Amino acid sequence: MSAFNVDASTKNVAPATPRQQSGLTLLEVMVALLIFALTGTAVLKAAGEHLSSVGQIESVTFANWVASNRLNQLQLDTTWPPKNNLKGTMEMADRTWYWQQTVTKTNDNDLRSVTISVGEDESYGSSVTSVTTFVAKPTAEN
Repeated sequence: MSAFNVDASTKNVAPATPRQQSGLTLLEVMVALLIFALTGTAVLKAAGEHLSSVGQIESVTFANWVASNRLNQLQLDTTWPPKNNLKGTMEMADRTWYWQQTVTKTNDNDLRSVTISVGEDESYGSSVTSVTTFVAKPTAEN
């Protein structure tokens, strides 16, 4: 007799199969994290670009208002021809805006082209916006 008792019913049994997988492998988890990281980065980049463009739109809007105000002042002025190369400042939205007026002669002697450039730089090095209009010579009142 042998030292080991072997039950005859277990001789032809197949080896035990591994348990069914109930979780994710490390590779699957890392791929999922990579996808989330790339998606998050894209969302943050898009949000950042949107916020910077909102600030830029705000600056252009205020600069257009400053130029419009200056052109309205010019329409009320009766000096002919309008003065060239005028510079000035205007306060709007808790900021100081610097405007510069350039007058150009046209083919019609009674008409001038006026360009108002507006920026936030005191040296007038760059402008946020430029608005051009035409101003007619005021008619004499009777």
